[in-house]
Amino acid sequence: MKFLDEAKIYIKAGSGGNGAASFRREKYIEFGGPDGGDGGDGGNVYVKAVDGLNTLIDYRYRQHFKAERGADGSGKNKTGHGGKDLILSVPLGTQIYDELKEDLIADLTEVDQVFLIAKGGSGGFGNTRFKSSTNRAPRTANKGTDGEEIAIWLRMKLIADYGIVGLPNAGKSTLLSKLSHANPKISDYPFTTLNPVLGVVSHEDEIFVIADIPGLIEGAHQGVGLGHKFLSHIERCPTLLHLISLEEDDIRKSYEVVRNEIREYGNEIDNKKEIIILNKIDLFDNDDIQEKINNFSAKVDKDIIVISAEKSIGIEELKDKLLEITNKDKQDNKKKEKWLP
Repeated sequence: MKFLDEAKIYIKAGSGGNGAASFRREKYIEFGGPDGGDGGDGGNVYVKAVDGLNTLIDYRYRQHFKAERGADGSGKNKTGHGGKDLILSVPLGTQIYDELKEDLIADLTEVDQVFLIAKGGSGGFGNTRFKSSTNRAPRTANKGTDGEEIAIWLRMKLIADYGIVGLPNAGKSTLLSKLSHANPKISDYPFTTLNPVLGVVSHEDEIFVIADIPGLIEGAHQGVGLGHKFLSHIERCPTLLHLISLEEDDIRKSYEVVRNEIREYGNEIDNKKEIIILNKIDLFDNDDIQEKINNFSAKVDKDIIVISAEKSIGIEELKDKLLEITNKDKQDNKKKEKWLP
């Protein structure tokens, strides 16, 4: 399935049915009179977040969606049936923006969360509604009103507990495949990962989700390389896993390139918790590794974990660290909920 994280669609709710102008005419019935029924209401259009979807590709080849129109009223005071509602299923984490991408209309972050995006029109009144003591044979009936019509942008942001960031060819896809059962494309050239990939990690009866974000290069926040669009997918990740290859001549410079892009992108991503992971220790001897670590840690005061994703060295220790963070985050959330009014 192709990955698509943004789509523009056009939506129209169903119009209301027309009211009927009808009169009772039955054999041997002495008194007639108006008996026109009301039109049915038009169908609404809803957007619903569902589990199991991870792309907006369904909205790539079809952009126009219309709910059912309400049926017209008829004689014998019969009301037309209401139009059927239309429900558009989107991945969890989808945001709805206006046509100009300026105003956020809704943010669907929970499974089965539903948002009414366009309301159906009201059915028109039949002529029975206009009967009075002074107007016993009204011939007036209302038309149904039009349903709401709107153009919107759907923008998906992955929801994950951890986001793996780093320069191209740092080993992000390999790390994700070792931590989870995901099968990302893996090769020895940059930009192997062209789309974000999610992996589910199960460790000691705890489950957490990790997102592999395509490699960032200098100028990514301005659209250079794969562009800043993928930076949006780490906005919802509470913790970043910053992967750096020990093959880099200057690992601190590699670290700062990615951190600068995160800062320039904004939206407070640079304030997220960060774990630094130095990868590919299998390519160096212990003395070289220790020297690189000492030089780096002297200038960057953050948690550092050393691994070899290719050889599965340090993977279990990394899982333990992620489990520790996950449990701590849960405890902190419980404390916040306890003090909420």
